[in-house]
Amino acid sequence: MATTQPGTHVVYQEKLRPSIGMWALIIMGAASTALMVLPVWKLGIIILPVITFVLLAWWLTSLTITIIVTERQLFVGDAHIDRRFISQAYAYDAEAARQARGTGLDARAFLRLRPWAKLAVRIDIDDASDPTPYWLVSSRNPKEFATALSS
Repeated sequence: MATTQPGTHVVYQEKLRPSIGMWALIIMGAASTALMVLPVWKLGIIILPVITFVLLAWWLTSLTITIIVTERQLFVGDAHIDRRFISQAYAYDAEAARQARGTGLDARAFLRLRPWAKLAVRIDIDDASDPTPYWLVSSRNPKEFATALSS
């Protein structure tokens, strides 16, 4: 836990990186490009999959979410909100998160969801000037995340 300035003590931190399964998918996608150019360009069997892998790896890495809860603020990637506007946080298991992402979703909600994280946290917002009713954020540790926001 790091401390920088008064009120910025980190209470919870999580880095939501792509799963091994997602990396396997981009490896298979990059390898399959070799099959597309095999009849046309022999050197492309090596060059094209490497270029494809680098581009897909860069894209997949850019989908990483960093979640930081300090004493005063919540940061989810580039978004942040003062904790005084957070009224409640709920840890969702896989089934509740699936419903929250589907039929239970409010179109005004702020979403930071990733397909490789089946669990989520719903963070209710209590700010009269903000039309966003809640944030729905993927997490691998939703109970710890929600507890950090509630404390």
